[in-house]
Amino acid sequence: MSSALPVGDANFQSEVLDSELPVLVDFWAPWCGPCRMVAPVVEEIAEQYTGKLKVVKVNTDENPQVASQYGIRSIPTLMVFKGGSKVDMVVGAVPKTTLATTLEKYMDGK
Repeated sequence: MSSALPVGDANFQSEVLDSELPVLVDFWAPWCGPCRMVAPVVEEIAEQYTGKLKVVKVNTDENPQVASQYGIRSIPTLMVFKGGSKVDMVVGAVPKTTLATTLEKYMDGK
């Protein structure tokens, strides 16, 4: 079972913007090769930071509203939200260490 919660246009506000925890949003699509490469990394991050970070996935094909609202032009795009605002972004398939370093800047109690 996936640790990352699927989120879309309908519940982006409640699941991401209103979240108490920092949120990593993985913008992806089923046809995207690099998205499939980064998916296991996103899952590992979700498991590693349980309770400190919320991890969600947005299928850009099914949720064009959120994707266009945040100017998603290439996928995978990984965005970090904290307190209802976008605070950081990583584009492309990146190694877990890069993603973890980016995320740890926004988590309390490192």
